[in-house]
Amino acid sequence: MVTGKHKFNWIPYLFILPHLIFFIVFVGYPFFNGLYISFFSYDYLRPEATAFVGLQNYLDLFRVGSVKYYEFWNSMRVTLVFVISSVPFLILIPLGLATLLNTKVAGSNVFRAIYFAPWVLSCAVISLIWWWIFQSQGGLLNHYLGLLDIATPRWLSTMPYAMITIVVATVWWTMGYNMIIFLAAMQDIPSDLYEAGRVDGANAWQRFIHITLPLLRPVLVLIIITTIIASFNLLGQPMMMTRGDPRMPNGGGATEPVMLRIFTEGFVRPFQGSAAAMSVIVAIIMMLFSFVNFRIFKQHE
Repeated sequence: MVTGKHKFNWIPYLFILPHLIFFIVFVGYPFFNGLYISFFSYDYLRPEATAFVGLQNYLDLFRVGSVKYYEFWNSMRVTLVFVISSVPFLILIPLGLATLLNTKVAGSNVFRAIYFAPWVLSCAVISLIWWWIFQSQGGLLNHYLGLLDIATPRWLSTMPYAMITIVVATVWWTMGYNMIIFLAAMQDIPSDLYEAGRVDGANAWQRFIHITLPLLRPVLVLIIITTIIASFNLLGQPMMMTRGDPRMPNGGGATEPVMLRIFTEGFVRPFQGSAAAMSVIVAIIMMLFSFVNFRIFKQHE
């Protein structure tokens, strides 16, 4: 195909075609199918009972006093609390570890592997490990607290301890991934800049503030956004460790994030239409958040 003097080249599009096919099948189609389902009172077990309800599933989520309103917005509140509680640790701890390990000292590779090792485990394994540590009856932590004559809380069934257990498990599990990204970015910073800083009399802290952090800005933006999005997708840890408990008076659970609420709504009850509407709202919120975040950091640059 020729347009004017330029010949159209199909080769670059052939390279991205396999990814495009997978994207359409596993992302594009599920998204638009979910959007379609959100306009129905959908029953995948009894297709004949499926009925078109328009915007009713969305209206129920915004109608104050309805059960779905309390359950959904309680789960959004829980998710927001988790994001605020976990994301700072998932940024600061990996950044600190990467700074400490960004050396050529013998044995540093061993510590890099140790800190990254939890990331290769599945969510089920991590949740089970920390469930055994935090459980009230025979749990490892309460066992040693008891030996020290310290009060032993019911970590998994009372607040705020239940949320603390989920945050601790998540930070321990995922901080190694962010650490590796920070470490790779730090190793790309020219050593000449640090040498120039030493010559000018800058101490280690001043070199970190004025050289390392500014040059890490693009990576820092990426990690902040991806970590927040990943935190909004919290599901496995509360499902296996607390089951969303303790229960709230108006519906939902004190540790039930929005993804667990969507799972419960869609596969336990099941109300697929309502669950699809929740998913669409969460997707819109995350897209708006990503857009605002990119605009803010772009203006700072």
